[in-house]
Amino acid sequence: MSMFSDIEHVLVTEEEISDRIAVLAEQMNALYSDDDPPILVCILKGAFMFLADLTRKLTFRHELDFMEISSYGTGTTSSGVVRILLDLASSIEGRHVVIVEDIVDTGHTLDYILRNFAARNPASVRVATLLNKPSRREIDVPVHFVGFEIPNEFVMGYGLDYSEQYRNVPYIGVLKPEVYQESAED
Repeated sequence: MSMFSDIEHVLVTEEEISDRIAVLAEQMNALYSDDDPPILVCILKGAFMFLADLTRKLTFRHELDFMEISSYGTGTTSSGVVRILLDLASSIEGRHVVIVEDIVDTGHTLDYILRNFAARNPASVRVATLLNKPSRREIDVPVHFVGFEIPNEFVMGYGLDYSEQYRNVPYIGVLKPEVYQESAED
């Protein structure tokens, strides 16, 4: 049985993702320049594909750094407990920062990151997210560059996972409920 048989339906196609990332890159290209290059901070693991495709379309100099945050574990909803598993290698003090996220859901993780970064005194912080799920928002957080607003469905693919699987699916899909319900019962 293929992992693709676990997908209920495609929510965002490969082509739609590619087209939208080009638009987001144009917006960022208009905002940033080589004169004061930003640092793009990829929130691992889910945002790695988004970052890879986005960075290839940016025309200004920029640096990359990575941060790994945990708030889901192996479940389908955020635990509400946010932990830093991998911190930045570079200082962001006095720098323009773009946080590159896979999905903004309840807002708890992003709020934690924004508060953490504020203590590090960056020049500015903006957020780019591939997916935005405003219907689940519990904390109001700023999101400056949005790929797609999506309904309250459990999505995976294009870097997003369920229990560390499905990241390699080339589009955003909705996982069949029986897949994660079976896992919850085990």
